[in-house]
Formats: sequence, C-alpha cells, structure tokens
Amino acid sequence: MRKNGFFAMMTRMRNITRWGLMRNSIRENLTEHSFDTAVIAHALAVIGKEQFGKDIDPGKIAAAALFHDAPEIITGDLPTPVKYNNPEICSAYKSIEHSAADTLLRMLPDGLRPHYQVLFDFETDDPAQYRYIKAADKISAYVKCVQELKSGNDEFRRAAEQTRTAIENMHLPEADYYMEQFAPAFSLSLDELQEEEPR
Repeated sequence: MRKNGFFAMMTRMRNITRWGLMRNSIRENLTEHSFDTAVIAHALAVIGKEQFGKDIDPGKIAAAALFHDAPEIITGDLPTPVKYNNPEICSAYKSIEHSAADTLLRMLPDGLRPHYQVLFDFETDDPAQYRYIKAADKISAYVKCVQELKSGNDEFRRAAEQTRTAIENMHLPEADYYMEQFAPAFSLSLDELQEEEPR
C-alpha cells in the first residue's frame, strides 16, 4: 500500500522556527503561527460579514490560512528582510515556494488533492478574500512583537512599530476594527484579562 506523507509532513511545521534573525524570549514555530493566523483570519472574515455586510466565507478563509505557510516545511522560514531585500530574491523565493507546494500536494491521493489544491492556490484564485489571510499574518506577527515586548525584549520594538504601520497601510476595515477592539488586550496580564468585560 502506498504511503501518503502529506499529513506527516504537515506535523513537521512545528520543527520550523520563525524570527530566526531576532533574539527571542519566546520561541515561535510554524504550527503555532499558522494556528494563530487562521484564528485571526476567521475573526476578520466574521467581522467582515457581521460589521461590514460582506459576502465572504470565514470557514474557507480559516482553512486556507492554516496552510498559508505550508511550503516553508520544505523551504524553511526565510527572514523578511532577506525575502524582500530586492525584487529578484522575492521573485525567486516565490518560485521556490510554488515548487515546494507542488511537492507537498503530490503526496496526497488523487481524490483528495483538489480539496487541498484550492487552499494552497487561494492567494491567486481569490485575492480579495486572501487579503484577510495577509492581514491576519501581519496581526499575528504584531502580537508576537507585543508578547516579546511584554517579556522585556526590546529587540522587537521596531518590528512592532513597522508591523503596525504595515497593517494600517493595508486599509482593510476589518483589520482596523480588530486592531482597535482586540489588539490592545494582548498587552494585558492574565489577571487584567479576567477583569475585562466585553463591550
């Protein structure tokens, strides 16, 4: 019987450490980041539906967010300053990511592959809804910076400022709503969170 390695490979996301160029107080792996991004992307989509009346599918967006960095299982996490250093590097890395995604998808049986192909191709197939994943990815990074700053690690101060500006520059109302309503709570202690009452 043929061995299908797709899901075994997915579990290896926990072996990919993020923020490799930074001194970390709290290590973050790709599994943790993907989960956080999916939770936030789902929230942004729900906000879009309920607060802004948009016709979007929070479940599909959350599912695609879970796999948004899956190619990094093969490529590793290339630090942002390197990835976006110049257009040539960015373009080459995109090509490598596509090849890695194809490698992963070929590990699935033929009958299952199309169901995952749509999640891996979400960025190109549905760029309007993929914006929620991009925003969630940035918000997840911002939360990481806040947690590091709470731990007394000033290494992440500039990253926090730059990431917050990047979120604002997306001009996505759902992201602005999330940052206003939910982001401040990430700076609170557990006791402070338990004292907070929903508005």
